[in-house]
Amino acid sequence: MRTDAHTSAGAEPRFITPGMKVVLAIALLGWVVWGYRMAFGLGATTNLSNAYPWGIWIAVDVACGVALAAGGFTTAFLAHLLHRERYHALVRPALLTAMIGYTFVALGVMTDLGRFWAMWHVMLPPFWQPNSVLFEVAVCVMCYLTVLYIEFVPVVCERFAGKVRLPGRLGVLDRPIDRLLRMLDSSLDRVITVFVVLGILLSCMHQSSLGTLMVISADKLHPLWQTPLLPLMFLLTAFGVGYPMVIFESLIASRSLGLEPERGPLSSLARFTPIILCVYLGVKGFDLVHRGVIGLLLDGSFKSFWFLFELAIGAILPIIIFATPRLRRSMGWLFAGATMVILGVVLNRLNVFLICYTPLESGAGYTPSFGEFAVTFGFVATIVALYRFVVLNFPVIEGLEQQKAQTASSRPTGVDGRFSAPRRPAPRHVEPLHPAARPSPTGAASPCEPPYAC
Repeated sequence: MRTDAHTSAGAEPRFITPGMKVVLAIALLGWVVWGYRMAFGLGATTNLSNAYPWGIWIAVDVACGVALAAGGFTTAFLAHLLHRERYHALVRPALLTAMIGYTFVALGVMTDLGRFWAMWHVMLPPFWQPNSVLFEVAVCVMCYLTVLYIEFVPVVCERFAGKVRLPGRLGVLDRPIDRLLRMLDSSLDRVITVFVVLGILLSCMHQSSLGTLMVISADKLHPLWQTPLLPLMFLLTAFGVGYPMVIFESLIASRSLGLEPERGPLSSLARFTPIILCVYLGVKGFDLVHRGVIGLLLDGSFKSFWFLFELAIGAILPIIIFATPRLRRSMGWLFAGATMVILGVVLNRLNVFLICYTPLESGAGYTPSFGEFAVTFGFVATIVALYRFVVLNFPVIEGLEQQKAQTASSRPTGVDGRFSAPRRPAPRHVEPLHPAARPSPTGAASPCEPPYAC
């Protein structure tokens, strides 16, 4: 959704636009339903049952959310560890997307928990269960979210360093806070690589562990998706969707904010995606042949069609687009290819967690309730609103910061800052000298002659 369609050239984009009003309305509805769920429980707002103990809050908000936030660690790996300088402009937007995304992943887990008030127990060693896959996912997500916030601290420091102006008596704290911000910025600059490596490690661990979670579902998951290699499949799809997600959000943000997209870095970034997707297809084909289920692809069932459609839209078509230089240089084709990969990964997670999952209870079914849809769409709308608010108020997008600098340099100056054009100083009116103020015949200056005042 383009939230700022009327941004004129040279004008700073506004937060509230007609599109943002719609987004905020959806977010408000979602938070109202979320409050109702937290007050009255899962039974009052969901269609979950013993046969389907999780629904779209886990399949979409958590499983899809974790995968789509992979752009944070994949871009950081490329820019910080491989020192590809041309991609640095994409790191902060990708980091922001990952930080907000993982925040709402944690919120989605809390929303789906029956006893959400006991969620903090995972931080206490007496409650740890090292044999649980969910425990490993919870710890990794919690630690990675902390790393993301630490990596975002330099952005906050850059925004407020030298600009702290507290009101009234709190002004005595301006200099201490400024020194603290500068100290944090310089300290993190020395060790940021450690946090980048830690973030990559934690991401790889819990991305694959979400696949491990469904391995133990055994025959409940259709054979086309059920495989001991499911953790590797989840990890490869996270790698594959990382760069397309960066491309997707960058193009959406550029259009929404009236900026020129980063054509060079985005086109270059897309070159890596076909390699990853080809590896994924190779592993997928080997797995189907090795397990002897390759014949199920042509059995004519709905699930076989759905499997082929997932591969086509999520891997095969994007490989063709991203591997063709002419298409890769087109922002329209680039956006289409990135959107296909995202839809393919979302469809994969929905297939594994819901569509192709069959519980043991015969005849059991699941259809998301209005409350489940409202909360999910409310979370997505809130993520969009938060992203827009942060990029408008913090140095995240380089193009937007350059636009602000140009606007500030061309803004007319005046006492009240509201002049449409700089005012020329008014001509000084000089009164004729009084005869008594004229120079004396001897040439001595009169006391009333400038620079003295009469």
